[in-house]
Amino acid sequence: MSDHTDGSRTTDLRAWGTDALQALSEAFDKVVRSREATPGISAADPRAADWFDLGHLDPAAPGKFPGIGTPPDPTRPEPVEGHATRPDVEGHSTHVDELSAQAAPTATAVKPSATPAPAAEPEPEKSLDELLAELDSLIGLADVKAEIHRQVAVLRVEGLRTKAGLKSATITRHLVFVGNPGTGKTTVARLVGGIYRALGLLSTGQLVEVDRSELVAGYLGQTAIKTAEVVTSASGGVLFIDEAYSLAGDQYGTEAVDTLVKEMEDKRDDLVLIVAGYPDPMVVFITQNPGLASRFRTTIEFADYTDEELLAIFLRLAEGADYDVPEEARERFVAILSSTPRGPSFGNGRFARNLLEGAIGRHAWRLRDVDEPTLEQLRELQPIDLGEEPNPLDVPVTESSLTESSLTESSLTESPVTESADTHRSPPDQRDPDAHPAQDTEETSP
Repeated sequence: MSDHTDGSRTTDLRAWGTDALQALSEAFDKVVRSREATPGISAADPRAADWFDLGHLDPAAPGKFPGIGTPPDPTRPEPVEGHATRPDVEGHSTHVDELSAQAAPTATAVKPSATPAPAAEPEPEKSLDELLAELDSLIGLADVKAEIHRQVAVLRVEGLRTKAGLKSATITRHLVFVGNPGTGKTTVARLVGGIYRALGLLSTGQLVEVDRSELVAGYLGQTAIKTAEVVTSASGGVLFIDEAYSLAGDQYGTEAVDTLVKEMEDKRDDLVLIVAGYPDPMVVFITQNPGLASRFRTTIEFADYTDEELLAIFLRLAEGADYDVPEEARERFVAILSSTPRGPSFGNGRFARNLLEGAIGRHAWRLRDVDEPTLEQLRELQPIDLGEEPNPLDVPVTESSLTESSLTESSLTESPVTESADTHRSPPDQRDPDAHPAQDTEETSP
């Protein structure tokens, strides 16, 4: 019984499949004939999709599986052989061949894809001479430049000795930068990476700058993994750790330092580590791990900039931003600089940059009501721009108002003071005794 039932089901399925294939074949033949009758419609035309609409097929026909498809629309007209139809927005039928005159050629149209933007070409690698010239163009840093040139000479000669087959001593390339903030440590570290690459000591020479937060994880054991990943990202270039002394003093920092020592040894042929920070805390950091002292043999000190160097930095930054600084504005900068206390927190180059950014903001505020400022007005920074930040809710202080205010103050100081009537009082012996009888009695009473 079971075998007979299975055989019947198999026969029915085969019959359904045969009928379905036959219906699809007939529909496809109609599509082909419709396309031959309307050569102006391409496959990319949205009207061509209606040719493959099989909704007119009878869902109850043999080979139609139960539950699949929708019943035929009784309002839909039967297609005329040789003409493809499509429903319009109101449900009526429209012959496709009525629009064939406006259709594209029969060739298959491919929608043009957006042309991808060309990838930016990498900047050409600078030569050793170009990098050294860029180093020498930095303002100040005379001792730093001399030490970098000395390092370059030593490493260059050692490379030549190695090529000649001579023995060479192991020279550590890792460096310690000490100095206050804003003294150019990051800029020099980036140049060192390029110089070492130009000497053939590093493969890429990129700079990866990190601090404690990017090396230390939230749990013990994870810090080593996180630090190793950072070192791997810097492989082939320079890993610059700013405020490295923050890694001293706790077990998380110790784990990071231990990992750094191991990675420095494993990648000593293609990695340079530069640690930077304040002078005294850096001594503690280097002595924290015995492995660090032997790997950091060169310490370069970055001195604070002088007033003349900071003014030169300010002028160079302004020139790079297309601003002119007249002599009056320069004197204003020097006056602000002389009244600013110096200390470990002094910004040096950042101080000059911050002053320029503030001046640019006040310059824009000063010109906010000028509809069409001249080129000179757009470029020139005035002394008033080097001052306190303007409050947008207050009436702005303009140069004319300052001039009027100064003139008013000078006129007040130069003109005689007009005293009130109470100021010109007669001496006690010249006053009218009838005017203040009680007071005279008190003053003359013994």
